[in-house]
Amino acid sequence: MLTRQNDPIAAIATAPGRGAVGIVRVSGRGLAPLVQALLGRALAPRHAHYLPFADAGGQVLDHGLALYFPAPHSYTGEDVLELQAHGGPVVLQLLLARCLEAAQPALPRLRLAEPGEFTERAFLNGKIDLAQAEAIADLIDASTAAAARSAGRSLSGAFSTEIHSLRDALIHLRMLVEATLDFPEEDIDFLQKADASGQLAGLRRTLAAVLERARQGALLREGIKVVIAGQPNAGKSSLLNALAGAELAIVTPIAGTTRDKVQQTIQIEGVPLHVIDTAGLRESSDEVEQIGIERAWQEIAGADAVLLLHDLTRAHEPAYAAADAAIADTLARQLPAGVPVIDVWNKVDAATHAAPSVAGHGAVQLSARTGQGLDALRRELLAIAGWQSAPEGVYTARARHLQALRAVDAHLAQAAQQIAGASPALDLLAEELRLAQNALGSITGEFGADELLGAIFSSFCIGK
Repeated sequence: MLTRQNDPIAAIATAPGRGAVGIVRVSGRGLAPLVQALLGRALAPRHAHYLPFADAGGQVLDHGLALYFPAPHSYTGEDVLELQAHGGPVVLQLLLARCLEAAQPALPRLRLAEPGEFTERAFLNGKIDLAQAEAIADLIDASTAAAARSAGRSLSGAFSTEIHSLRDALIHLRMLVEATLDFPEEDIDFLQKADASGQLAGLRRTLAAVLERARQGALLREGIKVVIAGQPNAGKSSLLNALAGAELAIVTPIAGTTRDKVQQTIQIEGVPLHVIDTAGLRESSDEVEQIGIERAWQEIAGADAVLLLHDLTRAHEPAYAAADAAIADTLARQLPAGVPVIDVWNKVDAATHAAPSVAGHGAVQLSARTGQGLDALRRELLAIAGWQSAPEGVYTARARHLQALRAVDAHLAQAAQQIAGASPALDLLAEELRLAQNALGSITGEFGADELLGAIFSSFCIGK
């Protein structure tokens, strides 16, 4: 995508389908000739002009607004032309075709934009950094109000400001080390005179706080996958319906009613939870049910947390308890280390026996039918997810951001070991600080590779 970054580009910038307004966007250097050829007149910068949009023969395609943003005061940093017409797909396609047609004598290299290319140009032209560019996609894809607000904060530069602050402190520390390496005759004892050890400790404390906020932001963006598992008729579908507040899954007294997964994204305090109801786990000769059970185990294998649902009204039955124990044992053997399993004892409203003492720490008793205990389960899920911060103080982040911040932390830990030594190897210390700065720079795009940029911007829609 970067090899053709000097070409002018055009695309429909609104979502597919019908709407009140649709936008065709053009970006490139020197768009004034195209504006004249397309609209028959020049446009005052940053003013909305209501006028007809005509084809090559002068036939009016639509009436709408045209806006012209000369470089560098535009979204992409290039000249940008936006045509706002009625949002019918045919009308917008005709306008886009007319832009490409009018460009032949005036702007012959105009081509269709690739996914995310408008935002990529905004990044390449210094209008936004890479973290802000990703925040645009996160804002569009936000599944909760809290996720949208956190993406908005990242877009406004909150996350980038934190990264730049860390970078500046790191650069200052690097200067001390490099000065000692480059001018040993000056005998700069930076470890004592400049309190380099204290600076590094402060840098690591700040990094830890940024990493925690970024982790919370990533949680708001991604959420966690929660799988409801258990024997048939334990109330798995009822629990999904209760959590979602809607009748999503069919509930009957017949064992094996659920044959395939039913998934719904819910939110608790703004954190998206992707809850999956699965087929009851048991031995079955029914071929269709066997497929459903196999898919259930596949979902369980990829879960971030498992709700192991027990029927409290049958917990005292030896056969039922043995089957529950077998499922728990299989979960313990098959789940990756660190994936939590919450024992959920359902039907507390109808039970005559207390939950077994083997329920363990973190077990929840509830009634999916009456809603009793649901709040306790929600709190447990938030605790498992690691949610700590209020949404108002969090900015959105991605997995690659967390990976980069953890790499910074690892390099700073190595640097701290060097400083703490009796005879620190300053060349190794300088290298660890350099690698830490490079990892920080990858977040905002200061050291991003072309392959990374392509992967990020290709996930955007065409008009962005």
